Amino acid sequence: MATVIRLQRGGRKKRPFYSVVVMDKRNRRDGAFIEKIGYYDPCKEPEILQLDLERVNAWKAEGAELSGRVASLVRLAENPELAAKAQAKAEQKVADKKAAVEAKAKAEAAEAEAAAKAAEAEKKAEEAAAAKAAAEEQAVSEAAAAETAEEAPAEGAATEEKKDA
Repeated sequence: MATVIRLQRGGRKKRPFYSVVVMDKRNRRDGAFIEKIGYYDPCKEPEILQLDLERVNAWKAEGAELSGRVASLVRLAENPELAAKAQAKAEQKVADKKAAVEAKAKAEAAEAEAAAKAAEAEKKAEEAAAAKAAAEEQAVSEAAAAETAEEAPAEGAATEEKKDA
């Protein structure tokens, strides 16, 4: 019988969990299996991998093939140094992601603060412009009032001259 060691998917939508199983090569991925020899959970931080390496080697001796992903998982399980490097790489990736999120939040906060300062400056400029316009209008009205006051006595004098004549 042609056997293969592969992953059998479990878990819910977008939250996979895999069992490492020995099964007939002709069965579908989630079909009947011969023996369960471990599990793998890629969704946890750090990833959880538990394999019975003795059983994996026994099945390989009997002619079982390893799927590509299971071969890499077995390599990680056999080499703790590789697993440590992979773990460090995963932790660095998480740290980089966290730093990027924090940088984005700081940038958004700075942008919002700058926008608020710009709005405040614009408001002050509008108030200054309104005050200047009001001052100019007052000056024009005072000038008009002064001009009217100067013309009024002159007109009064002209009417008095007409009365005298």
